[in-house]
Amino acid sequence: MKNSIKLSALFFLLSTGIFAATSANAKDHPIKTKDVITFGALQKDRGVSVNILKANGGKSYVMVYDQDKNMLLKDFLPKGTVVNKGYVLTDLDNGDYTIEVTSNNEVVKKVVHVYDEDRRKTFFFVN
Repeated sequence: MKNSIKLSALFFLLSTGIFAATSANAKDHPIKTKDVITFGALQKDRGVSVNILKANGGKSYVMVYDQDKNMLLKDFLPKGTVVNKGYVLTDLDNGDYTIEVTSNNEVVKKVVHVYDEDRRKTFFFVN
């Protein structure tokens, strides 16, 4: 009987030690999470919305390039953890444009094709 109590106590101490070691290790090496970057269409204007849900507040920016790789726009976004920004495309010439979003060392690119439809500028995402 005394042996079973001693074994139970020993097992309890070992399992507690393993749990404590695992918890301390998790604090020393936090899990890295990524930012979530999405694109959409503006509701009221003909343009693109860029939406970023940041794991940590930090710098992020948007760059727009034409099909010849000329930078047309570089826009620094606020440092908050949730950022939504719209870009109206009605003044662009017809053609393909690359929208590049950089946030937390992550880069997401989308190609947008701008064209005329019924005398109005419109667009669609190529990829």
